[in-house]
Amino acid sequence: MAVPRVIRTVVGVTIVVGLVIAAGINANRSGSGTDVRTKLTVIAPAAPGGGWDLVAREAQQALRADGIVNSVTVNNIPGAGGTIGLTTVAQMEGEASIMMVTGTVMMGGITRNDSPTKLDELTPIARLAQDFEVIAVPKNSPFQTLDDFFAAWRENPRGLSIGGGSAGGIDHMVAAQLARAAKVDPADLKYAAYAGGGELTINLLSTAPGTVEVGISGYNDFRDLLINGSLRALAVVAPERIEGLDAPTMIELGHDGVDVVNWRGLVAPGGLTKEQQAELIAIVEEMVKTESWQAAVERNRWQEWLLTGDEFGEFLTTEQKRIDKILTDLGLA
Repeated sequence: MAVPRVIRTVVGVTIVVGLVIAAGINANRSGSGTDVRTKLTVIAPAAPGGGWDLVAREAQQALRADGIVNSVTVNNIPGAGGTIGLTTVAQMEGEASIMMVTGTVMMGGITRNDSPTKLDELTPIARLAQDFEVIAVPKNSPFQTLDDFFAAWRENPRGLSIGGGSAGGIDHMVAAQLARAAKVDPADLKYAAYAGGGELTINLLSTAPGTVEVGISGYNDFRDLLINGSLRALAVVAPERIEGLDAPTMIELGHDGVDVVNWRGLVAPGGLTKEQQAELIAIVEEMVKTESWQAAVERNRWQEWLLTGDEFGEFLTTEQKRIDKILTDLGLA
């Protein structure tokens, strides 16, 4: 007899929570105890290799290399648009040696999965940077410009397949905003969701019938193929052009309503004291000034967007409402 998915998910979350909490307890019992500058765990609420994992590991490197924290561990807790990781961290109340990477995608996951746990239940630490979306096509695509793509899309909305990340994620939100900009009903959007950027690019480059013709993803997912010419960028969703990429912004093209960006930040479990929150903020503020972190920002073409503490908490509340509205208006919630 098949086990219902909801039961499997709950059991999975329970196991993960138990393992992570046990690891945290063991860590605190070793070495010099609970000093967050001795031992820190950064949770990436996604599988290895994705954007959240990248941020977690770049932070790990910067914190270690510059001696800000002696021992930094990255734990991956994937699933449900980051909400399994969110639920896990919410159950670790009072743990001051844990931070979790979060961002736009998690807000979409909260809305689409009707998550009972919200980001405002956690302790806001810092918003770090923005990561921009690219609309790309294979080098031999007949679409030379975004207008070419829009014209073909209007002619046959249900016949043109667009690929991106998980359903309801940032790529999907951008696709739906693009539909509005192209005067295509978002309900007619034929969206193909892929588990990661690698799977998307394989399908985007395939010549097999029925594969996607246009891809939407973060710059880092497409970067190597854009550099070697296998893909061409039609546009970027960013306030300014991405250095080294010959592609206009949506603002330049007159479509400033396509504006969802993939910001990344860090939150901690709820129930921390102001002193514990302040210490984690201080650690992050030291981290972003390091050469290691600055090199990561440059290498990954991020744009720094630092905001800390309660101001970041206010941003989380406002941004969640904005994402809720986008998903609802576009029929994705």
